[in-house]
Amino acid sequence: MSQNRGNTIQRLRLLNDFIFKKLFGQSENIDNLKSFINTVLNKDKTQELVELEIINEKELTTDNIQDKKGIIDVLAKTSDGTNINIEVQLTNQDNMDKRTLFYWSRIYSRSIVKGEDYSNLNKVITINILDFNYIELEKYHTTFTLRENDNTEYKLTDILELHFIEMPKFKKIENKNLEEDKLQRWMMFLRNDISQEELEVLINMDKDIKKAEEKLEYLSSDPVTQELYFERERALHEKANLINTGIKQGIKQEKIEMARKLLQNNFSVQMIVELTELTEEEIIEIKLELH
Repeated sequence: MSQNRGNTIQRLRLLNDFIFKKLFGQSENIDNLKSFINTVLNKDKTQELVELEIINEKELTTDNIQDKKGIIDVLAKTSDGTNINIEVQLTNQDNMDKRTLFYWSRIYSRSIVKGEDYSNLNKVITINILDFNYIELEKYHTTFTLRENDNTEYKLTDILELHFIEMPKFKKIENKNLEEDKLQRWMMFLRNDISQEELEVLINMDKDIKKAEEKLEYLSSDPVTQELYFERERALHEKANLINTGIKQGIKQEKIEMARKLLQNNFSVQMIVELTELTEEEIIEIKLELH
């Protein structure tokens, strides 16, 4: 919960991609985006991105909010032409690596028009914020580039840079270093379960987060934003249910196929029940189909 002029209001979830885009993907909030990107890219004061332009700032309506297949991302461009794409993903579809490369390639190929020289292709940086574990490493923030296998200090090109930030791994860090680690502060801010006390500590510690929280309080009290937020929550929930149902159906079908092969190899019904966890009735039905 958050306080707004003495009144308690519901703090909207920042890992809702609609709210994330409202807070970081609109020109009026460009300072929030600059601070977050500079932190993720680990830019110091001498290298910070100063000029940043949001290039997919479209109006979010009930139609695109309800689109369960739609992607609500943040796409920005720096003064040197580098494209930076940020996407929030809540549900693991077991394809985040391929999905990331696909969208990276689309943005990369669009940076020149037909007939232009390949040297005009611009760098693309992708930042994925995941509410699930995906990368098989312990660290919560991983970065991938194009490097030689044996001589890892040699980078073929800096044209590709992929970041994965996994919230569950961050939550498991026991001794967080919020005073010195700004990315940890941003991750705490993005947490859906942050307490009022923890939020107050962040606000007093970091002026950028204080500014972002003030904007979030405004969004949380705006009736139109609230309506679109709940529409998006509903769409995300339905999408998650569809994915989970598809996964369960796929697992069930694999068990059925296994049972067919085991029956064809004269395994007993009881043995197949133990191996596949299908019911005896289901195995007998498959057996009757085979005959």
